[in-house]
Order: sequence, then structure tokens, then C-alpha cells
Amino acid sequence: MKAYDIKKGNVVEHNGTVYQVRDIERSSPQGRGGNVKFRFTMYSVPGGNKFDLSLGGDDDLKEVELSRRQATFSYKDGDAFVFMDDEDYTPYTLDADVVGDAGGYVCDGLSGCYVQVIDDLPVALQLPQSVILEVIETPPELKGGTATKRPKPARLNTGIEIQVPEYITTGERVWVNTVTGEFAGRAD
Repeated sequence: MKAYDIKKGNVVEHNGTVYQVRDIERSSPQGRGGNVKFRFTMYSVPGGNKFDLSLGGDDDLKEVELSRRQATFSYKDGDAFVFMDDEDYTPYTLDADVVGDAGGYVCDGLSGCYVQVIDDLPVALQLPQSVILEVIETPPELKGGTATKRPKPARLNTGIEIQVPEYITTGERVWVNTVTGEFAGRAD
């Protein structure tokens, strides 16, 4: 698979080690004819050791065969997240460091998740594109003649903080985009 086709969450093999791609930085060189470079931040699977790899867009990386199992979040076991397979109810336990930032979007009964499994070992979590979370704390809307729609911080029930429009109040449920971490609308 070419470097420019690789997306966050892909699992690849490099020098005999399996890694999951967590972050991709793209740099376009100045001038004509320069090759785009990609810097991948990857974590070894299993183990979670961080590794940075820089490649040109046409360089190849071997994608690893893994199965994606649709699963629903069941409960937290200490710091670990336990998901249940939607088909055969296999529990998949993912450590907090494997879940990473995605933990901020995992709420009770969250469905539409995919657990990535290599050799029966759950190695990674893919979230749905957006999730509904509850605002547990946000400043009240500013009264007065401000025509600007300034965003304001809101703390959500999973502990993360996002920016929301002024009209959102404590106790409301909101859609949050799990890719960008941004407010995506009121949830009914």
C-alpha cells in the first residue's frame, strides 16, 4: 500500500513489527517537482511503543490483515475498556493506552464501534464518525448586545472539553465529531 493511501487507524508492518498508525503529518516541499513527505506516528501492536516513520508518498508499507469486529462499549474495568462483539458477544478488553484519545468519546452503550483484532488479540478501536455526549458543565450564555457567535468551552460527561455555540446549556446532549473533536450539532 502506498504511503499516501494510509489513513489513521491503519495497521501496517515495518521491519517485522506491527504498528497502528495514530497520526499522519504531511509536508509538501517548496518548489516544483518536490515529493510530498509523510511522517507517521505509529504505535507497536501489541505493546504500544511509539515509533516515528517518514516516507515519501510513493513508498510502500505492508498493510496487515486484521479483522474488524463490530462491537458495543460495555463497561470499564479499571482503566481498560471492555467492548462486546455485536454478533457473538465476545468481550474485547482494550487498555487505556490502546484506546488513547478515543477514550474521551466512549460513553455508556456506545454502539457502531469496530474493534480491530489480529490473531484473536484486540489491538485497536475505531469509533463511529460522531457520538452523542452530554454537556455537564458550560458557562451560561452571555446576555447583551453581542452579535458575535462566540464559541464557549463545555465539559462533557466523558471528561473531555470541546467548544460549543453559546446557546448550548448544561444538561444538553450534543453530537461530537470523533475525527476532529468538534461540536457537530444538538442531539434530540
